[in-house]
Amino acid sequence: MSHAEDNEGTRRDFLYYATAGAGAVAAGAVIWPLVNQMNPSADVQAMSSIRVDVSGVETGTQITVKFLGKPVFIRRRTEKEIEEGRAVELSALVDGNAENSNLPADAPATDQNRTMDEAGEWLVMMGVCTHLGCVPLGNNSGDYDGWFCPCHGSHYDTAGRIRKGPAPRNLPIPLAEFVDETTIKLG
Repeated sequence: MSHAEDNEGTRRDFLYYATAGAGAVAAGAVIWPLVNQMNPSADVQAMSSIRVDVSGVETGTQITVKFLGKPVFIRRRTEKEIEEGRAVELSALVDGNAENSNLPADAPATDQNRTMDEAGEWLVMMGVCTHLGCVPLGNNSGDYDGWFCPCHGSHYDTAGRIRKGPAPRNLPIPLAEFVDETTIKLG
């Protein structure tokens, strides 16, 4: 084998590798946008979890924040509201399920299962009526001192459980946790 033939083999190998590398880069350039479009957009990622400062929420009041495009009620309940919520017999409830993403689907809708803390002071729930998606009025509204949906007459108690009217389910409880004494993380 001559020296010239040895160089030809090296050039041929280089061309094969260079062509294969260019092909791989071109294939990646074509495939990447297709794969990347399946990722959630920046606005969706930003809304997937939020932190809410609750330091200004006084006992007996609530704030409403927007999370995932829906209102969320964050209420700091009074002792009377906690007592009323805990005194309800589960048999009196229209929907006996907790609907809390932290609990099994068949967990009972006790007041303790629907609140964020042992004392039952903090209640966080989606502010959307389960009948037709209206936003119920709060601040001790309705027949059970909780929330009332004036659109079709659904009454919720102090724990957000449906008690009267056409709504079939309790107000849902989103995934929420305290990250410190004054901040709640939703999502």
